[in-house]
Amino acid sequence: MDNYLQLVELLYWRDVKTSGVVFGASLSLLLSLTLCSIVSVSSYIGLALLSVTICFRIYKGILQAIQKSDEGHPFKLYLDQDVALSEGTVHKYSDCVLARFNTTVTELRRLFLVEDLVDSLKFAVLMWILTYVGALFNGLTLFILGLVGMFSCPIVYEKYKVQIDHYVGMASKQVKDIIATHTLLKKIKGTLKEHNVTP
Repeated sequence: MDNYLQLVELLYWRDVKTSGVVFGASLSLLLSLTLCSIVSVSSYIGLALLSVTICFRIYKGILQAIQKSDEGHPFKLYLDQDVALSEGTVHKYSDCVLARFNTTVTELRRLFLVEDLVDSLKFAVLMWILTYVGALFNGLTLFILGLVGMFSCPIVYEKYKVQIDHYVGMASKQVKDIIATHTLLKKIKGTLKEHNVTP
C-alpha cells in the first residue's frame, strides 16, 4: 500500500523535482536504447557514474590535503550502509511475483486450450490487433509512449476532470444509443422474418 501511494504521488507530480528526475531519467534511458544497444547504454551510464564518483573522491582528497583535515572517505556514510536485501523482503516480493506468474500461466492455459470459446475468441482478436500495433511500433516505442502517458494523463485528467468527464459521458451516451438502435433494428428484422414480411 505504501509503494502504491508513492507511485501515485510520483505520477501526479506531487513532488515536481522527484517526478521530473524519474521521468527525465526513464525517458532518457528509453531514448538511448532506441539509438544504442543495452550493453552500450549500460556501459555509458556506468562510465558516467564512475567519472563523477572518481572526480569527487579526488577533489575531496585534494581539499583535505590542502586544509590538512582528517574527514576520511567522502562516501563513508554510504559505504557503511547495509544494502543487502533481507530474507523477508526477498520472500515477500518473490511470493508476489510467483502468485502473478501462476495466475498468468493458468489464464493463458485457459485461453489457449479454449475452456471458454468467447474468451478465447476475444483473446484471438486482441492478438490480431497487436500484430498491427507491432507492425507500426516496436517495443521500445510503445514503452516510451506508455511512459509519457503515465506521467501526463493523470495530471491532465486531474486538471481538466470536469471537461473530460463531460465529453466521456457524451461519447458513452452516443455508444449506448447506437447499440440500442442496432439491437432494436435486429429485433424488428427478427419479427418481420417471423411473419414472412420483407423489409
